[in-house]
Amino acid sequence: MTEMQTVAVLGAHSLRKEILANWNPENEAFWNAYGKKTANRNLVVSIIALLLSFCINTLSAMVSSQLGNAGFAFTSDQLFLLTALPGLIGATGRLVYTYMPAMFGGRNWTFACTAILLVPLIGLGFAVQDPSTPFVVFAAWFAFMGLALSNFSASMANIAYFFPVAKKGTANGLNAGIGNLGVAVTYLVTPIVIGVSMGMGSGVTTAAGTTLFLQNACFVWVVPTIITLVLVALFMDNLPMPRQSFKQMTAIFKNKHTWFMTWIYTCGFGSFIGYSMALALIIGMVFPDVNASYMMFLGPLIGAGLRPVGGWLSDRIDSGAKVTFVSFILMLAATIVVILGIQAHNFVLFFAAFLVLFMTTGFVNGASFRMIPNIFTDRAEGSQVTGFTASIAAYGAFLVPILFRSDYFTALVILAVFTALTAVLTWVMYVRKGAEISC
Repeated sequence: MTEMQTVAVLGAHSLRKEILANWNPENEAFWNAYGKKTANRNLVVSIIALLLSFCINTLSAMVSSQLGNAGFAFTSDQLFLLTALPGLIGATGRLVYTYMPAMFGGRNWTFACTAILLVPLIGLGFAVQDPSTPFVVFAAWFAFMGLALSNFSASMANIAYFFPVAKKGTANGLNAGIGNLGVAVTYLVTPIVIGVSMGMGSGVTTAAGTTLFLQNACFVWVVPTIITLVLVALFMDNLPMPRQSFKQMTAIFKNKHTWFMTWIYTCGFGSFIGYSMALALIIGMVFPDVNASYMMFLGPLIGAGLRPVGGWLSDRIDSGAKVTFVSFILMLAATIVVILGIQAHNFVLFFAAFLVLFMTTGFVNGASFRMIPNIFTDRAEGSQVTGFTASIAAYGAFLVPILFRSDYFTALVILAVFTALTAVLTWVMYVRKGAEISC
């Protein structure tokens, strides 16, 4: 490198530091000259990292559904518990991860929490190759993998500060919506990679006479994870963010609408992530004669893909609450049809209703996130409520599979009642004429 090139590089680095130190996206001149390019660069890499996180988190659902075929003698209760464990750890981690970008820097934290996912990926990849691996070892690896679900809160908290208020909705929608697509990607990729030898270990012969390379489901994500780490290191930034005191962080709990929106978003995203985690096991146990491995990605794909549409539609009619309410009514109807499909042992009816279920969760997730900033007009407060609701809703990844451990009918009835009550809450508080807040 010549002296002139060295000076140019140092100058660019100095300018980048100055831009970040004086970040002001609300200033139109600053935004057009420096902010937009920097914010969009960080958003693109953030989306890639979040997409990868959802891919890795969903592995627990796909791997657990194939453990029986791979020669592991686990009970159905144990398999559902393995599927649920990442949700328990991931949701709890979200309560902490929300504040990490402000403490350690967005780029630093994204790099660290992505890098650590290599440990359970490699560990689980070796564990599935040995049928004598005890249940407790799998429980540990699956729980470790749940940290991937925690990344959502950190990612959303970080990227929101890069954009002006007028553009936060679009940025958050792209980050969350495309990130959620990782669930569908894993559902699509896993059946393909576990059926072919990729030189990453020997396979096992199933009862059906096919060869299963279950380790591929884990090892295939190692290289994308390393590539993502390089992108984070090169193209993301540590943006100075305000740190909040404990008193500021807990102030939102005094507002009843914090709890109402948590309830509503839990019914939406909690159902999306919960059904995503449980679907493979449910189909395998209720319809063992049906090979749906190449169709299951459709549900998560629809749910994640329609999330931005829910926000867009809410903007068009100027009411996220109305979109949310109608979606809950459709969700309730779809849940009833799923029950009928199981009782009639009609896979087509069951699966079609499940696709509608995923569709409605997508609309709710997009629309309810549009409701929050209209209820909580203070930016800091709205950000805190968004992070809290996202954390609690993620427990759906744990609770829904646990519900299905015992009895499918009872689980679906409980979820139907929960949906009906949430619809009533939405109507009374935010939709009906004379509602306390119209949003």
